[in-house]
Amino acid sequence: MKILVCISNVPDTTTKIRFTSESKKFDTTGVQWIINPWDELALTRALQLKEDPASQVEKIGVVTVGLAGAEPTLRKALAIGADDAIRINADPTDAYYVAGQIAASVKEKGFDILLCGIESSDYNGTSVGGMLAEFLEIPSVSAISSLRIENGKVQITRDIDGGKEELTLSLPFVGIVQKGIAKEPRIPAMRGIMMARQKPMEVIQPADIETLTVTSSFESLPPKKACKMIEPENIQELVSLLQNEAKVI
Repeated sequence: MKILVCISNVPDTTTKIRFTSESKKFDTTGVQWIINPWDELALTRALQLKEDPASQVEKIGVVTVGLAGAEPTLRKALAIGADDAIRINADPTDAYYVAGQIAASVKEKGFDILLCGIESSDYNGTSVGGMLAEFLEIPSVSAISSLRIENGKVQITRDIDGGKEELTLSLPFVGIVQKGIAKEPRIPAMRGIMMARQKPMEVIQPADIETLTVTSSFESLPPKKACKMIEPENIQELVSLLQNEAKVI
Protein backbone atom coordinates (compact mmCIF):
# COMPACT_ATOMS: atom_id res chain seq x y z
CA MET A 1 0.00 0.00 0.00
CA LYS A 2 1.27 3.47 -0.91
CA ILE A 3 0.25 6.76 0.74
CA LEU A 4 0.78 10.24 -0.71
CA VAL A 5 0.60 13.30 1.56
CA CYS A 6 -0.06 16.66 -0.11
CA ILE A 7 2.13 19.33 1.48
CA SER A 8 1.45 23.05 1.42
CA ASN A 9 4.42 25.40 1.90
CA VAL A 10 3.10 28.16 4.18
CA PRO A 11 4.55 31.07 6.18
CA ASP A 12 5.31 30.44 9.84
CA THR A 13 2.28 31.42 11.91
CA THR A 14 4.31 34.13 13.70
CA THR A 15 5.14 35.87 10.39
CA LYS A 16 4.20 39.53 10.09
CA ILE A 17 2.12 39.75 6.93
CA ARG A 18 2.88 42.47 4.38
CA PHE A 19 1.74 43.04 0.80
CA THR A 20 3.32 44.52 -2.32
CA SER A 21 2.26 45.48 -5.87
CA GLU A 22 -0.65 47.65 -4.71
CA SER A 23 -1.69 44.99 -2.16
CA LYS A 24 -2.05 42.32 -4.85
CA LYS A 25 0.88 40.10 -3.80
CA PHE A 26 2.13 38.66 -0.53
CA ASP A 27 5.55 40.04 0.40
CA THR A 28 7.83 37.02 0.93
CA THR A 29 10.84 39.05 2.11
CA GLY A 30 12.30 37.50 5.26
CA VAL A 31 9.51 34.93 5.61
CA GLN A 32 10.21 31.60 7.36
CA TRP A 33 8.38 28.79 5.52
CA ILE A 34 7.00 25.66 7.18
CA ILE A 35 4.85 22.60 6.44
CA ASN A 36 1.18 23.49 6.74
CA PRO A 37 0.21 22.27 10.26
CA TRP A 38 -2.74 20.11 9.10
CA ASP A 39 -0.56 18.49 6.41
CA GLU A 40 2.12 17.84 9.02
CA LEU A 41 -0.41 15.94 11.15
CA ALA A 42 -1.49 13.97 8.07
CA LEU A 43 2.14 13.02 7.43
CA THR A 44 2.59 12.00 11.06
CA ARG A 45 -0.40 9.65 10.89
CA ALA A 46 0.80 8.17 7.59
CA LEU A 47 4.17 7.38 9.17
CA GLN A 48 2.48 5.79 12.18
CA LEU A 49 0.57 3.51 9.83
CA LYS A 50 3.76 2.55 8.00
CA GLU A 51 5.39 1.60 11.30
CA ASP A 52 2.53 -0.80 12.07
CA PRO A 53 3.19 -4.05 10.14
CA ALA A 54 -0.52 -4.90 10.22
CA SER A 55 -1.28 -1.81 8.11
CA GLN A 56 0.81 -3.13 5.20
CA VAL A 57 1.91 0.40 4.19
CA GLU A 58 5.10 0.17 2.17
CA LYS A 59 5.78 3.72 1.02
CA ILE A 60 5.02 7.32 2.05
CA GLY A 61 5.44 10.05 -0.57
CA VAL A 62 4.92 13.80 -0.32
CA VAL A 63 4.06 16.29 -3.04
CA THR A 64 3.80 20.06 -3.30
CA VAL A 65 3.17 22.65 -5.97
CA GLY A 66 5.86 25.28 -5.59
CA LEU A 67 8.99 26.88 -6.94
CA ALA A 68 12.53 26.06 -5.81
CA GLY A 69 11.99 27.92 -2.52
CA ALA A 70 9.62 25.14 -1.42
CA GLU A 71 12.33 22.47 -1.45
CA PRO A 72 13.50 23.00 2.18
CA THR A 73 9.93 22.33 3.32
CA LEU A 74 9.86 19.09 1.33
CA ARG A 75 13.28 18.15 2.74
CA LYS A 76 11.83 18.59 6.23
CA ALA A 77 9.02 16.17 5.31
CA LEU A 78 11.68 13.70 4.13
CA ALA A 79 13.61 14.21 7.37
CA ILE A 80 10.46 13.45 9.36
CA GLY A 81 10.23 10.12 7.56
CA ALA A 82 8.70 10.34 4.08
CA ASP A 83 10.40 8.10 1.52
CA ASP A 84 10.43 10.43 -1.48
CA ALA A 85 9.10 13.78 -2.66
CA ILE A 86 7.64 15.39 -5.76
CA ARG A 87 7.87 19.12 -6.43
CA ILE A 88 5.71 20.45 -9.24
CA ASN A 89 7.66 23.45 -10.48
CA ALA A 90 4.92 26.08 -10.50
CA ASP A 91 3.57 28.97 -8.47
CA PRO A 92 0.49 27.70 -6.57
CA THR A 93 -1.93 30.33 -7.83
CA ASP A 94 -5.28 28.92 -6.67
CA ALA A 95 -6.88 25.73 -5.32
CA TYR A 96 -8.14 24.51 -8.71
CA TYR A 97 -4.68 24.92 -10.25
CA VAL A 98 -2.96 23.16 -7.32
CA ALA A 99 -5.38 20.22 -7.31
CA GLY A 100 -5.11 19.84 -11.07
CA GLN A 101 -1.31 19.87 -11.00
CA ILE A 102 -1.13 17.25 -8.25
CA ALA A 103 -3.64 15.03 -10.05
CA ALA A 104 -1.74 15.26 -13.34
CA SER A 105 1.58 14.40 -11.68
CA VAL A 106 0.48 11.39 -9.60
CA LYS A 107 -2.34 9.86 -11.65
CA GLU A 108 -0.16 7.03 -12.94
CA LYS A 109 1.88 6.46 -9.77
CA GLY A 110 -0.58 4.10 -8.12
CA PHE A 111 -1.07 5.68 -4.70
CA ASP A 112 -3.79 3.97 -2.66
CA ILE A 113 -4.45 6.77 -0.15
CA LEU A 114 -3.94 10.48 -0.76
CA LEU A 115 -4.05 12.67 2.35
CA CYS A 116 -4.62 16.44 2.49
CA GLY A 117 -4.97 18.77 5.44
CA ILE A 118 -8.46 20.19 5.79
CA GLU A 119 -7.10 23.65 4.97
CA SER A 120 -3.87 25.62 4.72
CA SER A 121 -2.92 28.18 7.33
CA ASP A 122 -2.35 30.92 4.75
CA TYR A 123 -5.46 31.08 2.52
CA ASN A 124 -7.76 28.71 4.48
CA GLY A 125 -9.51 27.69 1.27
CA THR A 126 -10.46 24.08 2.26
CA SER A 127 -10.88 23.19 -1.45
CA VAL A 128 -7.82 21.31 -2.70
CA GLY A 129 -8.69 17.87 -1.29
CA GLY A 130 -12.16 17.70 -2.77
CA MET A 131 -11.00 19.07 -6.12
CA LEU A 132 -8.13 16.58 -6.21
CA ALA A 133 -10.56 13.69 -5.80
CA GLU A 134 -12.71 15.03 -8.65
CA PHE A 135 -9.69 15.35 -10.95
CA LEU A 136 -8.67 11.76 -10.14
CA GLU A 137 -12.28 10.51 -10.29
CA ILE A 138 -12.01 8.72 -6.94
CA PRO A 139 -14.00 9.12 -3.69
CA SER A 140 -13.06 11.63 -0.99
CA VAL A 141 -13.90 11.81 2.70
CA SER A 142 -13.58 15.04 4.67
CA ALA A 143 -13.26 15.94 8.37
CA ILE A 144 -11.31 12.75 9.18
CA SER A 145 -10.19 12.63 12.82
CA SER A 146 -9.09 8.97 12.89
CA LEU A 147 -7.70 6.65 10.22
CA ARG A 148 -6.89 2.97 10.79
CA ILE A 149 -6.13 0.00 8.56
CA GLU A 150 -7.43 -3.29 9.93
CA ASN A 151 -7.36 -6.60 8.06
CA GLY A 152 -6.66 -4.80 4.82
CA LYS A 153 -9.64 -2.45 5.23
CA VAL A 154 -9.51 1.30 5.90
CA GLN A 155 -11.52 2.38 8.94
CA ILE A 156 -12.25 6.10 9.26
CA THR A 157 -13.86 8.26 11.93
CA ARG A 158 -15.41 11.59 10.94
CA ASP A 159 -16.56 14.34 13.29
CA ILE A 160 -20.15 15.34 12.52
CA ASP A 161 -22.72 17.52 14.27
CA GLY A 162 -23.66 15.87 17.54
CA GLY A 163 -21.33 12.89 17.27
CA LYS A 164 -19.02 10.78 15.15
CA GLU A 165 -19.42 8.74 11.98
CA GLU A 166 -17.59 5.46 11.32
CA LEU A 167 -16.82 4.47 7.72
CA THR A 168 -15.18 1.53 5.98
CA LEU A 169 -13.60 2.50 2.66
CA SER A 170 -12.22 0.75 -0.39
CA LEU A 171 -9.09 2.01 -2.18
CA PRO A 172 -8.09 4.39 -3.66
CA PHE A 173 -9.51 7.52 -2.02
CA VAL A 174 -8.59 11.06 -0.95
CA GLY A 175 -8.71 11.66 2.81
CA ILE A 176 -9.09 15.23 4.08
CA VAL A 177 -7.87 15.28 7.68
CA GLN A 178 -8.34 17.62 10.61
CA LYS A 179 -7.07 17.89 14.18
CA GLY A 180 -7.24 14.57 15.97
CA ILE A 181 -5.69 12.56 13.14
CA ALA A 182 -2.46 12.68 15.19
CA LYS A 183 -1.77 14.11 18.62
CA GLU A 184 1.48 15.94 17.88
CA PRO A 185 3.47 16.48 14.66
CA ARG A 186 6.78 14.68 14.47
CA ILE A 187 10.03 16.57 14.83
CA PRO A 188 12.90 15.45 12.56
CA ALA A 189 15.83 13.86 14.36
CA MET A 190 19.43 14.50 13.33
CA ARG A 191 19.63 11.09 11.66
CA GLY A 192 16.49 11.86 9.67
CA ILE A 193 17.91 15.22 8.58
CA MET A 194 21.09 13.55 7.32
CA MET A 195 19.16 10.79 5.53
CA ALA A 196 16.83 13.34 3.88
CA ARG A 197 19.73 14.64 1.80
CA GLN A 198 19.97 11.27 0.05
CA LYS A 199 16.26 10.68 -0.51
CA PRO A 200 14.90 11.27 -4.02
CA MET A 201 13.07 14.48 -4.91
CA GLU A 202 11.50 14.51 -8.35
CA VAL A 203 10.92 17.90 -9.99
CA ILE A 204 8.07 17.86 -12.51
CA GLN A 205 7.20 20.60 -14.95
CA PRO A 206 3.60 21.82 -14.63
CA ALA A 207 0.73 20.60 -16.76
CA ASP A 208 -1.26 23.02 -18.91
CA ILE A 209 -3.99 23.87 -16.39
CA GLU A 210 -5.91 27.11 -16.21
CA THR A 211 -5.99 29.33 -13.13
CA LEU A 212 -9.62 30.21 -12.40
CA THR A 213 -9.24 33.05 -9.90
CA VAL A 214 -7.47 36.42 -9.93
CA THR A 215 -6.52 38.30 -6.76
CA SER A 216 -7.95 41.81 -6.79
CA SER A 217 -6.24 42.90 -3.57
CA PHE A 218 -5.42 41.87 -0.02
CA GLU A 219 -6.47 43.87 3.02
CA SER A 220 -4.84 43.71 6.43
CA LEU A 221 -6.97 43.39 9.52
CA PRO A 222 -7.42 46.63 11.48
CA PRO A 223 -5.13 46.93 14.53
CA LYS A 224 -6.54 45.70 17.80
CA LYS A 225 -7.83 48.30 20.19
CA ALA A 226 -5.90 49.01 23.36
CA CYS A 227 -6.73 46.70 26.24
CA LYS A 228 -8.69 48.33 29.05
CA MET A 229 -7.83 47.21 32.57
CA ILE A 230 -10.63 47.24 35.16
CA GLU A 231 -10.31 46.78 38.90
CA PRO A 232 -11.77 43.43 40.02
CA GLU A 233 -14.22 45.17 42.35
CA ASN A 234 -15.58 47.50 39.64
CA ILE A 235 -18.25 45.19 38.22
CA GLN A 236 -20.49 48.09 37.21
CA GLU A 237 -17.85 49.53 34.85
CA LEU A 238 -17.24 46.10 33.33
CA VAL A 239 -20.94 45.64 32.62
CA SER A 240 -21.14 49.14 31.13
CA LEU A 241 -18.21 48.52 28.76
CA LEU A 242 -19.55 45.14 27.64
CA GLN A 243 -22.95 46.67 27.04
CA ASN A 244 -22.08 50.02 25.46
CA GLU A 245 -18.69 49.50 23.77
CA ALA A 246 -18.31 45.80 23.04
CA LYS A 247 -22.08 45.43 22.61
CA VAL A 248 -22.00 41.77 23.61
CA ILE A 249 -24.71 41.98 26.26
